[in-house]
Amino acid sequence: MKKNIWPSVVDGCVVASPSKSEAQRAIALAALARGCSRIVRPGQSEDVLAVMRVCETLGARIHWEGADLLVEGGLQAPDVALHCGESGLAIRMFSAIAALFDEEIVCTGSGSLSKRPMRAVEDALGRMGVQCSTQNGFLPVTVKGPLQGGAAELDGSGGSQIITGLLMAAALAPEDTFLTVNNLKSKPYTDLTIEVMRAFGVEVRQHNHPFFIIPGGQRYQPTVFTTGGDWSGAAFMLVAGAVAGRVSVEGLQHKRSQPDKRICDVLQQVGAAVRMREHGVLVRKNALRPFRFDATDCPDLFPPLVALAAHCNGESVIAGLHRLHHKESDRALSLQECFGRMGIAIRLAGDEMWVAGGKPKAVQVNTYGDHRLAMAAAVAALGGEGPVTIQDAQVVNKSYPGFFDDLAKLTGR
Repeated sequence: MKKNIWPSVVDGCVVASPSKSEAQRAIALAALARGCSRIVRPGQSEDVLAVMRVCETLGARIHWEGADLLVEGGLQAPDVALHCGESGLAIRMFSAIAALFDEEIVCTGSGSLSKRPMRAVEDALGRMGVQCSTQNGFLPVTVKGPLQGGAAELDGSGGSQIITGLLMAAALAPEDTFLTVNNLKSKPYTDLTIEVMRAFGVEVRQHNHPFFIIPGGQRYQPTVFTTGGDWSGAAFMLVAGAVAGRVSVEGLQHKRSQPDKRICDVLQQVGAAVRMREHGVLVRKNALRPFRFDATDCPDLFPPLVALAAHCNGESVIAGLHRLHHKESDRALSLQECFGRMGIAIRLAGDEMWVAGGKPKAVQVNTYGDHRLAMAAAVAALGGEGPVTIQDAQVVNKSYPGFFDDLAKLTGR
């Protein structure tokens, strides 16, 4: 599917799409609980649907009731592989959950996930005394438990997703678990995991991020969990307001530990008119000055920040480049090539991305199968010189199926 995005003035209000980060965690924990949980408004992004399928494979009974999801928990060893689609969180989360069984379980995926390295999963589970192997560092991941608990020192430099899985699974292990996580990246996502676990009645004790204590023998309790709005998707709409008019995004919770809410800090830094509301944010266009921002703990902000930097008067710098190499694409190179075609020069130096502001040109761009790249190109095009044609625009369904509908609502096109 192709989408043509024309230079446009945006004006209006949209409701934030549901956070797939919250929904994926909540559905997984609901499947581990004994009883029926209601997940309010989890959305139907491809990553959320992938988690649902895995939970059903593990014995949960799931059905829709309007926009809500009812999950009857169940946990049994599957007789087929756990297929995680293209979700990086799902493959790492369920590899750890699979370690609760003493049977051999295979976790696999498709598309871009097959190219993403899994050595960190193999290493982390191995340090926890679990048998785990990969295919030369890639999918499939084969796991054989059971996870018993105990103490382990882990490397968190590759991100927080495998830590998320271990925290979830460790609560069901027979013994207490003591984790020391060195160089942990994306710390707010670990905080989010702990918040969702507590909503399901499980305790995690945390000491300054490197140290986690998870008492064993706990039980997840069924609950009603309301999914918050997705700051990752909202970031694109807020940038659209900053570069092309006025946008209000509602349904955002400022107290949830979603790291991408820091987009508001950058929008204020560049000079956009930003008004924080109780459950949303309003952004208006203004003269935009260049910015410097460290996105190490919120790497998903790179694409909307590049779209923003493309309209700033000068060269902006975004640090944390090492977090981009194993996303749906090598996101650093994909952003450089895509925006380069649009006439926006990007140079990569060490751990920093330098983006020279300008005016995006009319061009056809490749999304490289990356949902966030497609959204970044679309937002940047709003303030450009002519239409930008986005190939394979359907990739936005991975995280934000309603993206182009919301954009049309704001532009009137």
